[in-house]
Amino acid sequence: MKLISLTQDGPVGTITLDNGKKHNALSHTLVMDVIEALKEFENNHTRVVTLRSQPGSKVWSAGHDIGELPEDGRDPLGWNDPLRELVRTIEMFRAPVIAMIDGGVWGGAVEVVLACDIIIATPASTFAVTPAKLGVPYNVSGMMTFMSAASLRIVKELAFTATPISATRAEHVGMINHVVAPEDIEAFTQDMANTIAANAPLSISVMKEQLRVLAGAKPLTPRGFEKVQGLRRVVYDSQDYHEGIRAFKEKRKPRFTGT
Repeated sequence: MKLISLTQDGPVGTITLDNGKKHNALSHTLVMDVIEALKEFENNHTRVVTLRSQPGSKVWSAGHDIGELPEDGRDPLGWNDPLRELVRTIEMFRAPVIAMIDGGVWGGAVEVVLACDIIIATPASTFAVTPAKLGVPYNVSGMMTFMSAASLRIVKELAFTATPISATRAEHVGMINHVVAPEDIEAFTQDMANTIAANAPLSISVMKEQLRVLAGAKPLTPRGFEKVQGLRRVVYDSQDYHEGIRAFKEKRKPRFTGT
């Protein structure tokens, strides 16, 4: 059973996350469903894709399915992690992807949303970067996604506090494009998608790729990359990492010791 649903309205495609029982957690199955949907839309020459949750959802996505994170000291968010592949697929998708947000966006789902080209949210929507609550390290490419979406100080606040930021503030600091009333967001998003779809698709595709390359053109020496990548092992080899995963599964507050 697929955990998403698809619709196509002319040149505009829509992917709806449809696993409300698990708050649309980004499990391996759900993520692969989204990736396959994007491939299908690309094969159909879809000009715009909207990524959304079910209407009226209180949680757009709870982020990475913590139950799938390894406990054996293996890198929890390596290159082949499904979430990493989804982010890359969105970034490399030839047409614009619009994230339509109504509800909370947690953890790795924030990165998925920020990888989208345009973000439209309702006033009640919130965004929370939560690795520090779980004792989980974040990867270099994920940090770069955050830094491309907001200033360094905002990224630090989100990462260090793990507390939600409102859609209104996210719009104010440039993380998202628009905040729209819940009763208007579907029409607003559809109107923007239709406007984009009416423009030259090749021109848009080339500009999207140009912007992706330029956004990633940050100077980093091989030694610097090795250092920031290696720092993650300090976290996922720690007692705190294992405590965070156990506490989540046992539905209790973790007791972090810094070791």
